[in-house]
Amino acid sequence: MDHARPITRAWVIHPEIDGANRARDPALALEEAVALAHALPDIDVVGADTVRLRKPDAGRLFGKGKLEELHQAMEAAEVELVLVDGPVTPVQQRNLEKAWGVKLLDRTGLILEIFSDRAATREGVLQVEMAALSYQRTRLVRAWTHLERQRGGLGFVGGPGETQIEADRRAIDDQLVRLRRQLEKVAKTRTVHRAARAKVPFPVVALVGYTNAGKSTLFNRLTGADVMAKDMLFATLDPTMRRVNLPEGGPEVILSDTVGFISDLPTELVAAFRATLEEVLSADLICHVRDISHPETVSQSRDVATILESLGVSDKTPQIEIWNKIDRLPEDARAAAVTQAARQEDVIAISAISGQGLSDLISAIGDKLSDVTHLTEVHLRFAEGRKRAWLFEKELVEAETQTEDGFDLTVRWTARQEARFRAL
Repeated sequence: MDHARPITRAWVIHPEIDGANRARDPALALEEAVALAHALPDIDVVGADTVRLRKPDAGRLFGKGKLEELHQAMEAAEVELVLVDGPVTPVQQRNLEKAWGVKLLDRTGLILEIFSDRAATREGVLQVEMAALSYQRTRLVRAWTHLERQRGGLGFVGGPGETQIEADRRAIDDQLVRLRRQLEKVAKTRTVHRAARAKVPFPVVALVGYTNAGKSTLFNRLTGADVMAKDMLFATLDPTMRRVNLPEGGPEVILSDTVGFISDLPTELVAAFRATLEEVLSADLICHVRDISHPETVSQSRDVATILESLGVSDKTPQIEIWNKIDRLPEDARAAAVTQAARQEDVIAISAISGQGLSDLISAIGDKLSDVTHLTEVHLRFAEGRKRAWLFEKELVEAETQTEDGFDLTVRWTARQEARFRAL
């Protein structure tokens, strides 16, 4: 018999702290927090509030009056889970859970929950587990009263008088070391795959952007693939790669769809997902997909740039900025966006849904990649001395070995140089 999973009734709170210099609109921040909550399965958001705070209370985050007011509202709505869109200290978490009689997650905890629900590949699962453990480790400080008990030493669990906190922290550290080793193995495999791909003469084009900017929809449109593309935060978690001949006579490339970024992405996650995002680091071209219809598209774009910088993406890597979702703009604003994009270098306005602007995007990708070099293995027979001389004359040969019937050469060249060579 199929038992439906129980629905959890949740309440979302966005604390707006005075003087915290938040550039973001509180109403939009609350909207994003609610969207994050909806990204978790079996959650019913029954209420959402922005709470202004002059100064966060060290023990309970909110003042006495607000605490009681929220408690009554939550009791009436039979709330079981509270999601606070911001950092909550372990002490605040314990006190609020006690005062309200609910389970509480802060922004980092919520994003980790979503990620652990979505991770599909071995690597994704390991990364989420590591991020979750790093996060839990910071929560052990007096998080629960049973952790303050002293433990007698039986030799196999710590020395005499070791507190439960220390034992738990050591257990987490041991587990982190184990996970790191497993992740290194997976990352090695990925490096082997990447090295194998480097021998294939196709440049890598990585799609990056704020979560829900439409990367997966564009990916599906260009590849004919069927990657999960929903109007939902973090619909894609594990990177997807496809070798594809871009339509309308575009070049043959390897297209990579990556996890969406978000503002205040927990540092534990940035560190853990470094391996997944290495695809971006080794890409020949980065396409930054923006939801141009979103009221905060500019600050979202800044958040993406910050994360790319923290990952160590080089300024030298060519980039194209894609203004997606122009179909969602009113007609006059759409025309203005298309005109504005056309006036800027490396900016293309498109709709991944309707296909508007896609041919401009494909030719822009082709233009950008024509100057990007890639490695190719070339075999030439002894009779093809002219071709070999041409490669050396252009200084394109990186390595050469003689075989029984000719030469095996490793050549680094642009798509344009390769086309010229093939025409010889």
